[in-house]
Amino acid sequence: MSTHLIVLPVVLPLVVGILLLFQRQGNVRLKRLIGVGATLGLLLVGIALVARAAGGEVTYYALGDWQPPFGIVLVLDRLSAMMVLLTAILALGAVVFACAGDDERGSNFHGLFQWQLMGINGAFLTGDLFNLFVFFEVLLLASYALLLHGGGKERIMSGVHYVVLNLAGSSLFLISVGILYGATGTLNMADMAVRLSELPAEHEGLVVAGALMLLVVFGLKAAILPLYFWLPKAYAAAPAPVAALFAIMTKVGIYAILRVYSLVFGEAAGPLADLEQGWVWWLSLGTLVVATIGALAARDLRLLVAYLVLVSVGTLLAGIGIGTPAAVSALLYYLIHTTLVTGGLFLLAEMIGAQRGKAGTRLVKGQPLRQGGWLAALFFAGAIAVAGMPPLSGAIGKALLMATAEGAQRVWLWPILLLSGLAAIIALSRAGSTLFWRSTGSADGQHLPRRQWFGVAWLIGAAPLLVALAGPLTDYTEATAEQLARPEALTRALLNNEGDAP
Repeated sequence: MSTHLIVLPVVLPLVVGILLLFQRQGNVRLKRLIGVGATLGLLLVGIALVARAAGGEVTYYALGDWQPPFGIVLVLDRLSAMMVLLTAILALGAVVFACAGDDERGSNFHGLFQWQLMGINGAFLTGDLFNLFVFFEVLLLASYALLLHGGGKERIMSGVHYVVLNLAGSSLFLISVGILYGATGTLNMADMAVRLSELPAEHEGLVVAGALMLLVVFGLKAAILPLYFWLPKAYAAAPAPVAALFAIMTKVGIYAILRVYSLVFGEAAGPLADLEQGWVWWLSLGTLVVATIGALAARDLRLLVAYLVLVSVGTLLAGIGIGTPAAVSALLYYLIHTTLVTGGLFLLAEMIGAQRGKAGTRLVKGQPLRQGGWLAALFFAGAIAVAGMPPLSGAIGKALLMATAEGAQRVWLWPILLLSGLAAIIALSRAGSTLFWRSTGSADGQHLPRRQWFGVAWLIGAAPLLVALAGPLTDYTEATAEQLARPEALTRALLNNEGDAP
């Protein structure tokens, strides 16, 4: 069974998704039981994968026993294991929250939810560029339907923009993969890294073009400036559990940049090494500035959280732009923090809106909240964490990242990052005072379901837990960053067939 453990994050949601589609008209309790059970199973698999990868060994799974570089391979190292586990933690909070009633507002929610998990996990585990494209398409197809779950004018409008932009991105992805295959003769990322070290000079221009086109594609997924404009409205319009799961979607783009450019375009690539860093650095700062302005201008709580997701994207990209192992370690810690906390804030926004009557999540006067004390406490914790204030995990992540900047990078990063944090505090303070103090009428909303409370507490509760576990977590992220900086182990494991194969 341990040999096949690597493929389970893909196979488990695939099989469960098919089963749930056969149950589309079946018992709601049964569908919820299957959906939550499968996500819990995925969480256990993620824990087992992290335990397996923690020792530093790189292993792979060759589907059909076609050995790399010719077959389809799934690769397990510290980074991919961490991302699979993070996805499962986020998904469990979202799916339990959805079981309070959001899953009944449209058809096939649980099946589509599982298929999106399959696409996300496949993107984190795949070892070649073409299957990265395939898994991107799987997760995007599921996300198209989940974004429109429950219907509504706003969701349809944002869904059209989301679909059109991602179709253009998919076309560009396929073109760039074709260019790189034509220049190197392979799609396996480890094999491509070896061939780039021996690349004829006349092919360098083609490879640079393909690599920069890939950066545009990954930048669209990660919502980098100027490709960010689809995200705020799409995330704000999505159903709360879907928006929470979407918190990992931008991290797929971040992961792809980290994986592809550290492995394929690392130091061994010679003149092509680190060709993305200059672009990513300046675009990260621009993303931070634009997202900060958007957060200050937001007049809806869901839109505010969406812009805070963009702030986190800019912060993470700054770590990639710095490019040192210490910076990568810091951004990985911050990535865990921001994914869980922003996911929890999307769920919390839905709960607050449900008790404010017609005002919903708009930052205007509304009726008092029936359970305002508990909601305010969760909002306060989430706000402190996402803004990067001590003593919660956001402050640790930002401090670690700022400590890695040197020279001119420090001159740019420190004021922009600190001002973005100040702006987040201002925006969240204004939102909190409006939501919890500026009220009229009487509190006549119903008590919120326990499943919703669990989903929010599960995700926002990660902020103090990440502080308590900061020591072992940073040890893991430091080891992960060192492994990314030395991709020879991964290349050797795949191309010398030193990893596990079925």
